[in-house]
Amino acid sequence: MSSVRLVYPGNGERDDFQKHLTAVFLENRQLLRRVRSSAFSDLLEEVIIARKIFFSAQGRAGYVLRCFCMRLMHLDYQVYFCGDTVTPAIEEGDLLIVLSGSGDTAWTLDAVKSARSRYARTLGILGNADSAIGRMVDRCIVIPGTTKLRRNGEPSSVQISGSLFEQAAFFFLEATVLELSRKRAHAGEDLLARHAVVE
Repeated sequence: MSSVRLVYPGNGERDDFQKHLTAVFLENRQLLRRVRSSAFSDLLEEVIIARKIFFSAQGRAGYVLRCFCMRLMHLDYQVYFCGDTVTPAIEEGDLLIVLSGSGDTAWTLDAVKSARSRYARTLGILGNADSAIGRMVDRCIVIPGTTKLRRNGEPSSVQISGSLFEQAAFFFLEATVLELSRKRAHAGEDLLARHAVVE
C-alpha cells in the first residue's frame, strides 16, 4: 500500500519565499502610492456612465484585464473582451478600456483607433502617458511601474520586466471592483447570481 509523504521546505527555502513576497508587496505598495488620487474616481465615473464596456490588452496584461472584465460581468455590467467571438460592434456611448505597460502595443493601439472611429469613449491604463495610446485615449490613468521597456525614470524592481506594472494594475482594478460592488450591494443587488454554473 502506497502512502503520500508531505515534504516541507527547509528554513532556507522558506526564508527565500518570505523574502520574495516581502519584495513584491513592498514594490507594489510604493508604486500604488504614486498613482494620482483622481485615477480611482476617473475609472469609476467612466464605468458607471458607459452603456457597454469593451476591453483590449495583450499578453499578461490581457489576463489582468480579463479578470476585471469578469468581475464587472458579475456586477451586471454589459462587458466584452475584444477578439472574443461574441463581441459585438462598439458604438457611441460605449467605453473601451485598454491596459498597456508600454502604451505602444500595436494591437491595443488599433483597438483604440477603431473605438474612436465609432465615437466610443476610450480609457487607457498605462505605464507611460507619453505614448501612442496615451496621446490618443480620451482619459489616461498612469500606473508608473516597471515595464518590459525599462525606460529611464521607471522605478527599480527586483522582478522580471513588466511584472510590477501588471501586479499594480491588478490591485488597482481590484480596488475599483470593491467600490463598485459596494455600490451594487447598497442597491440590494445579488452579486452572486451571475457567477458561472455551467463550466
